[in-house]
Amino acid sequence: MAEHNKTQEILWKDRKHFMWFPWSFTKYYIQNDRLMLESGLFHTTLDETLLYRIVDLTMHQSFAGKLFNTGDIIIKAKVDTSSEIALRNISNPKKIRLLISELVEESRQNRNVVGKEFYGGQSHDHHCDHEEDFDEEEL
Repeated sequence: MAEHNKTQEILWKDRKHFMWFPWSFTKYYIQNDRLMLESGLFHTTLDETLLYRIVDLTMHQSFAGKLFNTGDIIIKAKVDTSSEIALRNISNPKKIRLLISELVEESRQNRNVVGKEFYGGQSHDHHCDHEEDFDEEEL
């Protein structure tokens, strides 16, 4: 039972901010090895991405964001739907980018995921079974 509660622990949570005020109906959190994006007031959407599927993190911070310590983190993930996820106007974006990066690496290690499982797993050496269809003079 204690193990179940441990996996349900929220490791990070925030809201989309306006300036430094968290006045929005968009929530972000990391729970149970997943990045969750919840948005909406009357109609709620919950998007979930497994951390080990994240392949790239980029932080953007405007001048105003530097003053208010807010910014965006753009996440690229190996998923079937939208491959780009934006955490907009979150507080402490540098610290959160580092936290997400560490959690992604930890998730990959726990699942024994290696690079080739992400980037297609195919080598760049492609073999053509129909070599007789090509005439050397055409090349």
